[in-house]
Amino acid sequence: MKTNPTAPNNMSVSVTFGPYELKGNIPLQLMTIGTNEKGESMEWVPGKTFETKEEPVFLCRCGHSGNKPFCDNTHLQIKFDGTTNPHHRSYLQQASLYEGPDTLLTDAENLCAFARFCDPNGQVWHMVENTDDPAVKKQFLKQVHNCPSGRLMAWNKETQTPIEPKLSPAIGIVEDPSKNISGPYFVQGGITIYDEKGIPYEIRNRVTLCRCGASRNKPFCDGSHAAIQFKDGLLL
Repeated sequence: MKTNPTAPNNMSVSVTFGPYELKGNIPLQLMTIGTNEKGESMEWVPGKTFETKEEPVFLCRCGHSGNKPFCDNTHLQIKFDGTTNPHHRSYLQQASLYEGPDTLLTDAENLCAFARFCDPNGQVWHMVENTDDPAVKKQFLKQVHNCPSGRLMAWNKETQTPIEPKLSPAIGIVEDPSKNISGPYFVQGGITIYDEKGIPYEIRNRVTLCRCGASRNKPFCDGSHAAIQFKDGLLL
């Protein structure tokens, strides 16, 4: 199995001991989790965009900037500990496998970003068992593809190839108004992410990076923004 999409040549995110450093004029946009009347996550709702006039762009990583999503060097005042998890394990090294009749589901649970698109319609872990039904498969793929962290991936069982959405390179700034919290950076479209030493992580189509400062799996989101009730104030 291979998970890697084709990465853009000129776009990158570099993890520093302070902010994230962006190169390549990567589009930035608010992305809100839209819910139904039951509060279930249903769709991504695009919001305002952020113009960047200079290169590189520095995004807040500690969660305390007064100019979110951009860095204002507050991390220096609060003595932010940006130490990252040293492992560079691939997605498949972390993932569990669930088999359906013609579709597979892989799940790297430690990458969960608490977006909850997996939960409606009986949860994707059960839905995969019925993906021989075209209607179930269509809904299953929609929910899996909406997972921003790529924790969940669908695969063609016969060819062992990923079934991934086509995402243009961009970074979404996640908002979760139904829970009254703000979420991670949703890195889309195979943008290369480098650690503090300049070593690239595995290139993936969907990745979420911590921006609340509390993840125990830095630089990746682990859902800690929900536990600490992180709010960026950008929807006010």
